[in-house]
Amino acid sequence: MSINKEAYVQLVSELEKSNASLIAVSKTKPVEDIQVLYDMGHRDFGENYVQELVKKHDELPKDIRWHFIGHLQSNKVKLIAPFVHMIHGVDSFRLLETISKEGEKLNRVINCLAQVHIAKEETKFGLDFIEARQLAAIYFLEKKFKFVQLCGLMGMASFSNHTAVVKAEFSALKSLFDEMKALYADESEHFNVLSMGMSGDYALAIECGSNMIRVGSLLFGSRT
Repeated sequence: MSINKEAYVQLVSELEKSNASLIAVSKTKPVEDIQVLYDMGHRDFGENYVQELVKKHDELPKDIRWHFIGHLQSNKVKLIAPFVHMIHGVDSFRLLETISKEGEKLNRVINCLAQVHIAKEETKFGLDFIEARQLAAIYFLEKKFKFVQLCGLMGMASFSNHTAVVKAEFSALKSLFDEMKALYADESEHFNVLSMGMSGDYALAIECGSNMIRVGSLLFGSRT
C-alpha cells in the first residue's frame, strides 16, 4: 500500500481555504488503496481507462463519485454512462453527442467538462479555443445535447519547469471560462467548474482560479 495519508490530510486542509475540490486520480492503483482514502472520507476518484473504471465500480462502494479523466472513445461511452459522475475529457462535438445519446437511453443527464487544449505539447487532447466557443454556443443557445450537463472546462498545462509558461496557460483557460460564464449568464447556472492542476502544479492552478484539481502521485505514489 502506498497511500500518503499525511499528504492527503494536508491537501484537503489547503483546498478548504480555496474552496477547491479534489479528484484523487487512482488509475492503475489497486482497490485497496482507494478503499483507504474512502475510509478517510474521500468520495471523488478519477480513472483514465474504461475497463479499469468499470471493474473498480463493481468492486467498491456505490457512493463513490467516479470521474473519467482520460481520452474517451465514443464506442466506450455506453460502458460508463450508467454510473459515471462526470466525464472530464470531452474533446469533440461527436463525443458530446454520443454521451447525450447514451444518457437519453438511460434517461440520465451526464455531467461533463469540455477539455480545452492549452499546452504546448501536441500529444495532449482537447478543443482549441475556437472549437470550445463553438461547442458552448451550440450547447447553451441551440439547446442540443439535452442529456448532458456542461459543468465547466478542463485543461492540462505543459509539462514544464517554467512557471511563467504554465501560469500563462492556466490564466488563458480561466479567461475563457469567465468569458463563457458571462456570455451565457442566463443559461449557465451549472457551469461552475474550472478543472486545472495536478500533483506538480496544483498550487499554481488554484492561484490562477482553478476550483477542481486532479492529484494522483502525491497521494498514491509514483506509477510504473
